[in-house]
Amino acid sequence: MTATTETELNNLLERAESYVIDMDGVIYRGDLCLPYVPEFLQALEARGIPYLMATNNSTKSPQEFADKLQKMGIDLGADRILTSSVATRGMVEERYPKGTGVCVVGMAALHAAMFDDGYFVPAGKDAQVVVSGGHFGLTYDDLRKACLAIRAGADWFATNGDTTFPTEEGIIPGSGAIIAALHAATDKSPVVVGKPSTGMIEEAMQSLGTSAPTTIMLGDRLDTDILAGERAGLPTMLVMTGVTDPAELESSDITPDVIIDDLAPLVAFYTGQVTG
Repeated sequence: MTATTETELNNLLERAESYVIDMDGVIYRGDLCLPYVPEFLQALEARGIPYLMATNNSTKSPQEFADKLQKMGIDLGADRILTSSVATRGMVEERYPKGTGVCVVGMAALHAAMFDDGYFVPAGKDAQVVVSGGHFGLTYDDLRKACLAIRAGADWFATNGDTTFPTEEGIIPGSGAIIAALHAATDKSPVVVGKPSTGMIEEAMQSLGTSAPTTIMLGDRLDTDILAGERAGLPTMLVMTGVTDPAELESSDITPDVIIDDLAPLVAFYTGQVTG
């Protein structure tokens, strides 16, 4: 692992006009707000630097994420949060007509994204489309119905491929673990909508009205956040408060432009105040 120098960090920050920011492992772990997050977001607001949260997490709606942040003292509107559930709904709607039967393996937020407006119809093993995401209440029956639908020819979309999920108690199975189970049972692979695919990043930049060279992708995962940023042409910043550990960073061929231990250096840059 090559440590980022203060000069390298400052050079990148001086060019930055906006941020796309991951949430789990960057903003919080579970219900625990990570260090320097409020100060960092306040500094961006004070400087007039726009940012958008883009999370692979499909277990909550944008409003539920906004409510969660509110409890941490962070006031952020739901319109500034892009989830993989919302992005997946948009992609599936582009490809399939109203009334298409969809089998969802996921939590209430994913069901709401797919079905609340009545465009798609809930379905089981006879579904034309399977959509999977993170699911903390996963049952064998969920896997059985999705497996039968996929084996019968249903198209399969996954909100994200994250194999693990960071919580305050440790690292737990994520959406990618469900993908692995269904792949083992069907020998099929899904269209993955979230990072490292570039769709969410491009949608975020369109919302921000900024371009790739001046938009920083700030995340904690090499194989999703940083890889998606690289593919979309953004400068990338890895923060070591989430899933990636030094051993993984040392062995990976994915190389962030900047590596920071936490958000303290960003607060110091934007406020001129030394933290810690």
